[in-house]
Amino acid sequence: MTGATPSASTIRFERVAVIGVGLIGGSFALGLKAAGRCSSVVGVGRNPDNMRVASERGIIDIVEADAAEAVRGADLVLVATPVAQFEQLFARIVSNLSPSALVMDAGSTKQDVVAAARAALGNRISQFVPAHPIAGAEHSGAAAAKADLFHKKRVVLAPLEENSPQLVELAAIAWEACGARISRMTPAEHDAVFAAVSHLPHFLAYALVHEYAGRANQEQLFGYAAGGFRDFTRIASSHPEMWRDICVANREALVAELDRYVDKLQAMRIPLMTGDGAALEEVFGEARDARNRWLAGEFDR
Repeated sequence: MTGATPSASTIRFERVAVIGVGLIGGSFALGLKAAGRCSSVVGVGRNPDNMRVASERGIIDIVEADAAEAVRGADLVLVATPVAQFEQLFARIVSNLSPSALVMDAGSTKQDVVAAARAALGNRISQFVPAHPIAGAEHSGAAAAKADLFHKKRVVLAPLEENSPQLVELAAIAWEACGARISRMTPAEHDAVFAAVSHLPHFLAYALVHEYAGRANQEQLFGYAAGGFRDFTRIASSHPEMWRDICVANREALVAELDRYVDKLQAMRIPLMTGDGAALEEVFGEARDARNRWLAGEFDR
């Protein structure tokens, strides 16, 4: 990064290392490039075909097989792999981190990520600012990355007590350069909220599709499925490895939300069994009104 404490509008990252050049990591790189905020991006990934696509699309300028070498001389590092890989990657890169480098993640869970960072980064933990961009999609890989993915989308920062205010502000500036809106939560608050509004919906979508796929009449079921089923299960096309790691990492909060959902279904089963249409309509109406208020932005803060 050029300069000691430049203004937000002039901050530029000279070397950005993206570990995991998929939808999120690739879009972050493209967003910074589109904003003119970085000179070069070095990418690390396990899939040679994906890295070839990332190079061909201009997402990255350098392909590096070794994460430790990728971060050497970088002033910004983004770890955007499945969360189960984080501790190993943090341990791999720590010795090559510049003392002034900003390290961020893009994981959908936070308490486990912070624990992994503390274990692996040691006294370099102050350089790590946990982050979660709320801008996923059902498609993955460098082919799905786009420069405007984060435009007007929320990015949650979960700062640590060891972070300096200046470093947290730098993290915000990086995401804002990609068009994002910044919110802040504690890691525990983050995991509780996203267990409800993100992890549970994915879990349910996978479960429903898997249930129908295992039935003897699956061809008939999928053959007649239309828009409602497509909309409800869209996220079941998401990256299975990533969501496996998210569900396992945040399982306590996710199980609690699943139990609440089961209780809700059991409660709704009663008017359904008794044919109480008025009770069902009341629930449906309240749900529709709440969703419409959400779509209208009433809950944005």
